[in-house]
Amino acid sequence: MAPPRDIYTRLLYARENKLFGRLAYLLLKLLGAEVPRAVVIGRDVTLEHGAFGLVIHPNARLGDRVKIYPGVTLGRADIYRSIQESAFEAIEIGNDVILSPGCKVLCETGTLRIGHGTIVGANAVLLESTGDGEVWVGVPARRVGERQGWLSGPSA
Repeated sequence: MAPPRDIYTRLLYARENKLFGRLAYLLLKLLGAEVPRAVVIGRDVTLEHGAFGLVIHPNARLGDRVKIYPGVTLGRADIYRSIQESAFEAIEIGNDVILSPGCKVLCETGTLRIGHGTIVGANAVLLESTGDGEVWVGVPARRVGERQGWLSGPSA
């Protein structure tokens, strides 16, 4: 039996509902998480500790089993440009990714991809795509190792 989801995670998935989606979006926003309805969300994504301070760009796509902690930002690195001038396309988060508290994932051009099983450390500022099963920390973030105990593929 699956464990009951907290209110934040329930609202995250309720955003996709045609009848209650707008209300769920507004309630999430009131609770401190900005997750537009355009964001594509995979299965079993969890907002750990409510993910207060979470901001996700509408062009983001989250894979399955992603864990997002408070203070995470997924967005454009070129906010000084107008949307028409921007070369930003999207941010893609793979399956089994952990976005630690306070991390920022910022893309300036094209699509930034975070590989399956990757961990982005607390308060890291990630400005480039990653491979699978990597650990990234620092400002700006750099690869410091491999994620231990992570299995790639559908059995993960």
